[in-house]
Amino acid sequence: MNKAGEIRVIALGLIRDGERIFVSEGYDPVKQETFYRALGGGVDFGETSHAALKREFQEEIQAELTSIKYLGCIENLFTFNGRQGHEIIQLYQCDFVDSKFYQLESLIFSESQHHKHKALWIDISRFKSDELRLVPKVFFEYL
Repeated sequence: MNKAGEIRVIALGLIRDGERIFVSEGYDPVKQETFYRALGGGVDFGETSHAALKREFQEEIQAELTSIKYLGCIENLFTFNGRQGHEIIQLYQCDFVDSKFYQLESLIFSESQHHKHKALWIDISRFKSDELRLVPKVFFEYL
């Protein structure tokens, strides 16, 4: 999460396999709500969003990406853990190089030493029916 009053630039990868997408599971303790979003992370100063996307997937889940295609830019205003957030999302469609990632049900990864996260395949219909929450909601325009 960004510092108060800061806009964070991130690159996210939308990976689709048929009618399912690969997402990271998150939890907001204040709202007591589970949510899901595409994997990726922050763009460092002097780094392109394309390079950041590849680096983040390599760092977080040791995955190489292929067929990377820019989809668009999303401005995301949100509240997480009681704090206001503001992101500029550079969204890409991409695929995994290694087919083993398509066989996984889920995997656990670390963003830092203290934060473990779960990434998993989820059927898009579960988001469209509002059974599960995909953020930001504008992602539906790209599915």
